Amino acid sequence: MIKREQEFKNAIRARLSDDRYEHSLNVADECRKLAKMYGADEDKTYTAGLLHDILKDTELTKQRDYLAINGVTLEDYELMAPKLWHAVAGAFFVKEELYVYDNEIVDAIRCHTTGRRYMTLLDKILYTADYISKDRSYDCVDSMRQKAYKGLEYAVLEGLQYTIKKLISGRYVIHPDTIGAYNQTLREVLILEVAASSEAARDSRNEGVI
Repeated sequence: MIKREQEFKNAIRARLSDDRYEHSLNVADECRKLAKMYGADEDKTYTAGLLHDILKDTELTKQRDYLAINGVTLEDYELMAPKLWHAVAGAFFVKEELYVYDNEIVDAIRCHTTGRRYMTLLDKILYTADYISKDRSYDCVDSMRQKAYKGLEYAVLEGLQYTIKKLISGRYVIHPDTIGAYNQTLREVLILEVAASSEAARDSRNEGVI
């Protein structure tokens, strides 16, 4: 149990619907599993999972006001995507109101909806856990769950592809951070595939050596 776990659970319980609260607990549990598998700090990832949606159910006007108080001026494309505000507002909230000063946790919460270029391991774990938590049931969730435990970059890439396709089909704006995350993650996946192909070719050649 993390040092402030009950305090954080009380904080999200007070601000979230029953379903959103349950989702946050599920994401935190998934974060811990992925952290254990990929060698990340389990307490940090669990904390990020608990708190990632802390302002999700807060009225949009209050989210926007909170951003303004913290000096955030929303760009035009951000004004057109209010579903993203809770992530940025939530990052400020956990730092200013809950005194979570670990930048890895704060940054992961901030980018958990959009991703970002050069995502950290904690970023990737939270991004993935938010997609594959046990309460999720959308089209490609089973595929993404399988990929999450084979290679985190593959799961992140599938999540980004799913999001981008959905945004395009709905004629919604795509945040530049999502484009940056997609391009960088695709590059990482291609590098992994080239390395795997080279290793397979080397093993094949070695099979013929006596």
